[in-house]
Amino acid sequence: MSEKIARRAPSYVTNGNIYQLYLRPFTPQGTLAAATTMLPFLAENGVDIVYLCPVTWADDDLREEFWSDRQKKSQLKNPQNPYRVKDYYMIDPEYGTDDDLLLFVKEAHALGMRVILDLVYYHCGPDAVFIKDHPDFVKRDEQGQVKNGRWHFPELNFESAGLREYLWKNMEYFIEKFDVDGYRCDVSPAVPLDFWVEGRKRMEVIKPDVMMLAEGDMVDDQLYAFDVNYGFGWQGTLFKVFGQKAPASGIRAFWQGMMDKFPKGARFLRAIDNHDISNDEYDQRHELTWGARANEAALLLNFTMDGVPFIYNGQEVADSNRHSIYGNRNFGKNLVIHWHNALTNEGQERLEFFREIVQLRHDNSVLTDGTVEWLENDQADAIVSFRRRGYEGDMVIIINASDKLISGTVSLDDTVSPFLEPELSRGADFTVKGKTIKVDLLPYGFIVANL
Repeated sequence: MSEKIARRAPSYVTNGNIYQLYLRPFTPQGTLAAATTMLPFLAENGVDIVYLCPVTWADDDLREEFWSDRQKKSQLKNPQNPYRVKDYYMIDPEYGTDDDLLLFVKEAHALGMRVILDLVYYHCGPDAVFIKDHPDFVKRDEQGQVKNGRWHFPELNFESAGLREYLWKNMEYFIEKFDVDGYRCDVSPAVPLDFWVEGRKRMEVIKPDVMMLAEGDMVDDQLYAFDVNYGFGWQGTLFKVFGQKAPASGIRAFWQGMMDKFPKGARFLRAIDNHDISNDEYDQRHELTWGARANEAALLLNFTMDGVPFIYNGQEVADSNRHSIYGNRNFGKNLVIHWHNALTNEGQERLEFFREIVQLRHDNSVLTDGTVEWLENDQADAIVSFRRRGYEGDMVIIINASDKLISGTVSLDDTVSPFLEPELSRGADFTVKGKTIKVDLLPYGFIVANL
């Protein structure tokens, strides 16, 4: 394990969950005003932090050489990719107005939730409003032509002191004017870490408990700048286990690798879906390919593992509709969350389950403050078993990550009470004897119990 120590994060981050709200599929209207009416629903279901995908003005340049490959592949013919920004200071009229964002944040705060926005600073749109007056704000080749990055968008030039100041003021602007609580930073490793460090210092003058979430797995992110890392390795590992039937032991191996590499106390996002995954696998959404029970077992793992659980909008009602970064009301009117799924048996069961795991985490401090101790079991290819150790008691979590009926034995290092009572279980029978728990688990069955 690294000798370095991660910075302390605000308690609302370490104790909370994050809900990604992508305006385009979230409501049929696709606007901030419409999303505001849904905030009580999120609060009732225990959401702590609402993460809004970019609401700034997206570039509408029609030249397809400045479109990403995935944008072309979508065949939606929409030039406005929210991750290709034209103006970092303007709310995109597609979503509403400044007043709409102000009201959204105010209502979320009144309901006890925080709000973070998306910062897209690796690249901008080819018609970004500053390029003409500030040609040094974007990278250029030896001939002075704009250098485009990996998605065919102009790369921002962080060697320019003027650009840095422009973006630092942008970070301050949304906190000062709209009272947002922090940011998720898109492709954060492509931006110099010292930029993020200085940005955080400036924001903390305005809001000391500001939150920063990095989309990346740079080892030193959490020393001075970020609170949580948003990498794809965890999601990829769960996809292999729950989606491709890989051995469950891969989960523990991946977790251990991250612990060995990152500073002590580093925090990671625990997710199985997001706007990128739903966009790229729209005809193979996890809800369709994994099945409801596998999705719920993976969600339970994310809510009982260390780190910060993450919910992509619609997961709480088992949504399986197509979403796209490139779809809006004018380009694919059907690309919205299947909210009426909540009226089906499957949707109602998911919503009830979602509320249970959110409440479980809120009610048990060991799940937010406790350490992780992996427990040996004799079915490591199928069973994930670990213990959360905390000051107010311990908890054991046993999950069948396979689609088969599994009988196994989980070993602890001390005697377990024979009167073990699960806080949450499904498809599971167990008996306790000494330092072992013998389990019979249906496919994707699980037990969560206080020790």
